[in-house]
Amino acid sequence: DAVTYDDVLVIFTWEEWILLDPSQKSLYREVMLETYQNLTAIGYSWGIHHIKECCQSSTRHRR
Repeated sequence: DAVTYDDVLVIFTWEEWILLDPSQKSLYREVMLETYQNLTAIGYSWGIHHIKECCQSSTRHRR
């Protein structure tokens, strides 16, 4: 079976996110961005709703 973004997406709760140190948060962002780019490069089809949902979940933790 093909791997999808949802298969590798990690979403932290706010309580979990605040426990991460800055280097862990940076690593998370880098890994998820690279995963997104890799899936895009191999032709993964992103639905508009799905992109908005992912963006909202990743920016929800940026404070």
